[in-house]
Amino acid sequence: MSLSPLDWFGDLQQALFEGVVQPVMFETGLGNLLEDGFDATGWLLVGLIQIAVMLTLMRALERWRPAEAVTDRAAVRTDVLYTLIHRLGLFRVLLFFSIDPLWDALVGQARLQGWSGLDLDRLWPGVTDIAVLSFVLYLLLFDLVDYGFHRAQHHFHWWWQLHALHHSQRQMTLWSDNRNHLLDDLLRDSLFVLVAQLIGVPPGQFVALVAVTQLIESLSHANVKLDFGRLGSRLLVSPRYHRLHHGIGVGHESQGQGTLGGHNFAVLFPVWDLLFGTARYDGLDHPTGIRDQLPDQGGRDYGRGFWSQQWLGLKRLARRA
Repeated sequence: MSLSPLDWFGDLQQALFEGVVQPVMFETGLGNLLEDGFDATGWLLVGLIQIAVMLTLMRALERWRPAEAVTDRAAVRTDVLYTLIHRLGLFRVLLFFSIDPLWDALVGQARLQGWSGLDLDRLWPGVTDIAVLSFVLYLLLFDLVDYGFHRAQHHFHWWWQLHALHHSQRQMTLWSDNRNHLLDDLLRDSLFVLVAQLIGVPPGQFVALVAVTQLIESLSHANVKLDFGRLGSRLLVSPRYHRLHHGIGVGHESQGQGTLGGHNFAVLFPVWDLLFGTARYDGLDHPTGIRDQLPDQGGRDYGRGFWSQQWLGLKRLARRA
C-alpha cells in the first residue's frame, strides 16, 4: 500500500528521533524533554529537506542563468551560516529556552480566562475537513500578516535599523533569505506563533506552512534571471520581482530619495502589493544593497561576519531609540 508524503515524513521523523536525537537527549540529561525533542526532530528534518532542494534545484537555476557574477564568496558564506542556524533548528532551540515559555504561559492564562481563539472552522464550518483548502487559507492569512510585518520593517526608522542587515547584502543568492538580525527574527517568529494560536492552526499544518514559505523565499532571493511572465509574476513572487525590492535606491526607498518606503513587499503572493499600491514591474535586474553603503554616499559598514553584523545592528538600533 502506498504511503502519503505525510506518512513518509512521519516515518523519517520517527527513525531520526529514535536513532539519533533520543540517545543524545538521554546522554545530555534531557530525557524529560522527549516530546519537545520529537517536535524539534521534525523541524530538523524539514530543514534538511529544504537544504537538499536548495543545493540541487535552486543551485542549478543559479548556475543556469545568474542575475550577476558572484565575486564576494565570503559574503555568501556568511549567508550560508545564517541559513544553517535557522533551517537546522538552532534558532528554534534558542526560542524554546527563551521566549516560547512566555508565550505558552500567556496563551495558557488567556485560555483559563475563557479565551479560545478564532478557530477557522468556526468562521467557515467544515473548511478544516478539506486539508488542501484549509492549508491555502492559512497560507494566505499568514502571507497577509507577513506583508504587513514587512511594510512595518520599512516604515519605522528604529525597525529599519535591524532589517537593514537583510538588505545590506550586495551579492544576493538563494542563501540570503535568513540573513536577518536575530532580534528581528525574534519579533517575526513571536508574531507568527501568536497568530497561529489565534486562528487555531494545527501543529502539523504550521510546520508545513513555515516549510513552504521558507522554500519560496529562498527561491525569490536566488541569483537567477527568472520571471514568471505577466500573469505568473502577479500570482507568485519571482526572483526578478523580489530582486527589485532589494535594488539600491529602488526597492526600499520612497521615490529613490533616501526616505523609508519602497516596493514589492510581498513575501509569497504579489496580490498584496497590487491591492495596496506597492507593486512595481519594470523588468530590470537592479544592483542590490543600500544607498549609504556606496563609497560616494558614506560607505556605511554593515559588517562582514555574523557577529559583527549582529553587533552593528544593535548599535544602529540604540542610536535610533
